[in-house]
Amino acid sequence: MGLLIRGSPDKTMKKLKELIEKEKPSMVISVGDAVSNNMMKHNISSQVLIIDSKIMRAAVQPAAVDAKQIMHLKNPPGTLTEEAWIVIRKALSARGRTKVLIEGEEDLLTLVTVLCAPKTSFVVYGQPYQGIVVVKVTERTRERVRRIVDAMELPSKN
Repeated sequence: MGLLIRGSPDKTMKKLKELIEKEKPSMVISVGDAVSNNMMKHNISSQVLIIDSKIMRAAVQPAAVDAKQIMHLKNPPGTLTEEAWIVIRKALSARGRTKVLIEGEEDLLTLVTVLCAPKTSFVVYGQPYQGIVVVKVTERTRERVRRIVDAMELPSKN
């Protein structure tokens, strides 16, 4: 869906930092515990962190990051609830760092995030066993994601 940066966390975070310095995204959003934790360890700030306290379905401690606010969201695996659209929009428009704690699964929330994030934002998520993916929010990426969401059978496609 975006730019795949392959390699170890040290390598991928170095490249992400360079990309952020070069592109100067309007916002950086991390989706997933591993990528959020690695970004924090490498002093890469994300304005919104979307985490479910799991890495590859195994429970982990939630990211210990200072956040101005913490939001909670129930999102069962393999779904995008109406609540997901509401909470993600609210988190993206909040002032200060916001952590969204998911009860369920955050995997598909990348789609909602790309559709709702400000233009030129970076949405960063992990690609297991490979590295990270950086999605720059543009009209083109939104259109591709919109087609994916429209093809899904979901309770809400706001």
